[in-house]
Amino acid sequence: MSTATLEGKTHAFDAEDVEYLRHGDKPLLARVYRPRGEGPFPALVEVHGGAWCLSDRFTEKVRHEAMAAKGIVSIALDFRSGNEDPYPASVADVNYAVRWAKANARMLKTRPELIGLSGQSSGGHLAMLVAMRPHDPRYAAIPLPAGSGEHDAGVRCVVMSWPVINPLGRYRFARHELEGANPPDWPKTIMPRQDAYWRSEANMAEGSPLLILERGEKVATPPAIWIQGRGDVLHDYKDPESKFPGTEAPRFVDLYRKAGGEITLEYFEMESAHTGHAPDLSKRGPEYDKIVHFVQDKIRP
Repeated sequence: MSTATLEGKTHAFDAEDVEYLRHGDKPLLARVYRPRGEGPFPALVEVHGGAWCLSDRFTEKVRHEAMAAKGIVSIALDFRSGNEDPYPASVADVNYAVRWAKANARMLKTRPELIGLSGQSSGGHLAMLVAMRPHDPRYAAIPLPAGSGEHDAGVRCVVMSWPVINPLGRYRFARHELEGANPPDWPKTIMPRQDAYWRSEANMAEGSPLLILERGEKVATPPAIWIQGRGDVLHDYKDPESKFPGTEAPRFVDLYRKAGGEITLEYFEMESAHTGHAPDLSKRGPEYDKIVHFVQDKIRP
């Protein structure tokens, strides 16, 4: 029987860059934060945000270090994104990263059955999409090296920090805001990035975890937690074309539970509710503790 090591104490940890995948002559690196000690430790494959077009494995360093200090291996990914590598390229990279982590679990100080997914903003969307469709042939198209064994992208849990859970809904909300009498600035940057990555509203709908559930598709529903700031309308908005009375967070939670999934929605008060700005990662200590407790509860032998 395997046991995950996750104690209340603070762990020293080490961080190093590891090449987990290569496309032609372009390596993709994962910054791996390993707690010191024998383990095995729970592990989270971490997917950064950036409107599917920006950022890298260093963007959420504060959270990765916080997880490692609490005894969780944090595997922070670089992956293809933006207009050069539109959907579903990044989804395929993240799917591969989960399988790679399972194949290399001993090196990572974990075990294949102790791995979850985590992401922030657009990364939260990608984490949930990969978790819900672990066997999708488009997403699982990149084979592991010969001799790696048989591994799929199924995970024990999903951690989402203010995810863009419905890209089409966010796009419609941005367009609605832009057409108003006093439009904010954020849609002027968000909409072109979504256009660059998704290429069409049809793709946004097809790759929307919320709309996947609404369509009744059969998907995996691992235990999940959604951490969300109040007043963060860039991520918890009202889809102008939805009949659901609330915002996208409770809408998704309702659908996920109806599909048989277990999910917790945790709101927190933001330092300030600047429209178009995500919460400050450096001030998210209490929310990190909730993530740790969630991982401790869900990643068990």
